[in-house]
Amino acid sequence: MALQALQLNIDDGVATLTLDRPDARNALSPTMKDELAAVVPQLAADAAVRAVVLTGAGGVFCAGGDLRGMEAAREQMTVEGWRERMRAVQPWIRALVELDKPLVAAVDGAAYGAGFSLALMADFVLASPRARFCMSFMRVGLVPDFAALYTLPRVVGVQRARELMLSAREVAAAEALQLGIAMEVLPAEALLPRAQALARSFCGASPLAVALVKDALGMSLATDLRSTLATEAADQALCFETEAHRGAVRRFLDKQPAAFQFPAAKG
Repeated sequence: MALQALQLNIDDGVATLTLDRPDARNALSPTMKDELAAVVPQLAADAAVRAVVLTGAGGVFCAGGDLRGMEAAREQMTVEGWRERMRAVQPWIRALVELDKPLVAAVDGAAYGAGFSLALMADFVLASPRARFCMSFMRVGLVPDFAALYTLPRVVGVQRARELMLSAREVAAAEALQLGIAMEVLPAEALLPRAQALARSFCGASPLAVALVKDALGMSLATDLRSTLATEAADQALCFETEAHRGAVRRFLDKQPAAFQFPAAKG
């Protein structure tokens, strides 16, 4: 499909997905949501895509929901209509949160409201010094959505998530790094290359091991030790039989560099 609100580039196993409405600060319009609903499952199903980078055009990550569009739709909407509208985006939100390959968010500028929620779906969040994160929902009388009530407490803990959601205050890049929201802060010009380098490193990793680690971590806060140990045993048994494992062992014994090497941070 021809994309209007997104850019998609797939190169050497890495898909770079760019929110592309810079004139509207990359706010999530109906068109953008429809395109995400189409593109995200495609990326999840494409075995040639080994990792995904999510970013925004024009020096902004995403300003959140399209408030103008929501206001224009208000007269035609009921409570049930709003509920169905929210349910309609949940399949691709779940697909992005549960993506079985690494997702790297490169956040430059504002990540507000649902834009912050989008960033939290990533396995690794990289930020520029001008990045700003804000759970802005309370400012407009709404509750956090786009899975933020699930993701943010898992990143910063329940008490800090409560404070960020109820205060709706802005978090600068340095504090985001301190809170664990951002993994690294880099100059704006280095942000996307670093995100793509991180993503590309997983082209040398075992896709099965990556998928199993992500799946197990997604359940880790809702399970007990016995269940976790059972999951480890089952998953490890599968990985032992893969060529990725056998090849990695051969490379180790032959004193060759590992196929998977997470790139060290520069600076």
